[in-house]
Amino acid sequence: MIKVRGLNKEFIQGQERTHVLKGVDLTVEEGEFVAVMGPSGSGKSTLLQLLGGLDIPTEGDIVINQNKLSIMSEKERTIFRRKYIGFIFQNYQLLPTLTVEENIAFPLHADGSLTKEKNQTILKLLDSVGLKDFGQKRVNLLSGGQQQRVAIARALVNSPSVLLADEPTGNLDRNRAEEILGLISRFNREKNQTIIMVTHDIFAAGFADRIILFKDGVIDQEASRKDEDYAKYLANFMA
Repeated sequence: MIKVRGLNKEFIQGQERTHVLKGVDLTVEEGEFVAVMGPSGSGKSTLLQLLGGLDIPTEGDIVINQNKLSIMSEKERTIFRRKYIGFIFQNYQLLPTLTVEENIAFPLHADGSLTKEKNQTILKLLDSVGLKDFGQKRVNLLSGGQQQRVAIARALVNSPSVLLADEPTGNLDRNRAEEILGLISRFNREKNQTIIMVTHDIFAAGFADRIILFKDGVIDQEASRKDEDYAKYLANFMA
């Protein structure tokens, strides 16, 4: 479970102070798939950075599986992130001169945990994301959709309890996007992974259990698939 309480984030540059998040409260249940939407500058990507321990809040608390990020040192956050958090980035952030397998294994090298068992995990992940025969191919020779599949496999190689995705389909056409979203949804169901996905695309958000709309650094509104008017909410959003 993820609990966010009184989350504030300010950025100071010279004499200018920008208040990006303003007292955000949020709870995400274990195994829940949440889509975070909102205009540019609304704070959604900043929230993702803070949840992943890549930055620290100005005020407030983030607790993930009973681990309080705000009291961790930078080193402790790094270790926590490697063990429990998976990231999927819009621009993939792959190493172009390495093979598909080497890219997926990179977090294991960084953590010193690459074993024969983990090598088998990599092969299973390649099969799961539809890249069984691409393991020895360099990633710069792959299509955008294939590279995003590699990024998903890399994010899942440590079996993280939380998966954070920042515009994971932003660079893909609708068909490729649907394939990627289907993969993410399948891992959510089969592995009971908690997923928080930032997106501008209501089509992508429609795969989630709950949609949260950010505006000016606060949660403006939200809708759950359990709500009776969920379909109406999606229709109004797309109108």
